[in-house]
Amino acid sequence: MVETVLVTGASAGFGWAICQELVKAGYRVIGAARRLEKLQDLKEELGDSFYPLALDLTSTENVNQGLASLPNEWQEIDSLINNAGLALGLDKAQEANFGDWETMMMTNMVGLAYLTHALLPKIVERQGYVINMGSIAGTYPYPGGNIYGATKAFVKQFSLNLRADLVGTGVRVTNLEPGLAGGTEFSLVRFKGDQDKAEQLYQGANSIQPKDIARTILWLLEQPAHLNINRLEIMPTSQSFGPLPVHREP
Repeated sequence: MVETVLVTGASAGFGWAICQELVKAGYRVIGAARRLEKLQDLKEELGDSFYPLALDLTSTENVNQGLASLPNEWQEIDSLINNAGLALGLDKAQEANFGDWETMMMTNMVGLAYLTHALLPKIVERQGYVINMGSIAGTYPYPGGNIYGATKAFVKQFSLNLRADLVGTGVRVTNLEPGLAGGTEFSLVRFKGDQDKAEQLYQGANSIQPKDIARTILWLLEQPAHLNINRLEIMPTSQSFGPLPVHREP
């Protein structure tokens, strides 16, 4: 039987590439995002194995309506790829906009948790898979990462706690944690449309690309059913670790 996978954040970047890779590999894919027109473009490319679903994770009511709107033949969802998420700003905590914090928390934590909760009964029934898109920011703090990093730490711990609850069901859960990743709208969103600032971040960095993440997702899905990859941290070879800074009084 062909498996059905729901991918959030499907209108660009990682999500777009994940949908392409999974359809090519023979999966049926529901691509969910707020921008339906972008999803329709992807539908034209991928054909009948792809279903575009308008979904706003910041609204539980919209999530309910979106899931209820799925045609009968798309209702039985085997696996969920919680890819949608965002960072806003890179300001110090004391200078940050709380509205940005709230948006990140609602999308990266509440929206992810709500959609997962809504689909878990189906996924348990079908012994499926939940793959959450975390980040190295959930492990390694950096200046300006404040709430974004905290939301990704939540995703990491939520993933592990799901594993604790789901033991014996056959459901697998993975937290995928990319490092510096280009080829997406992530930094353009973070810097609120400042294209130059976003591009400077990736110049000469040989960063992770959406295709890399898509292939990793496919690899995870195609591992034997008795294996669970709890966490998978990925960095480009150009990225590493630095010394811990110490502020010294003059």
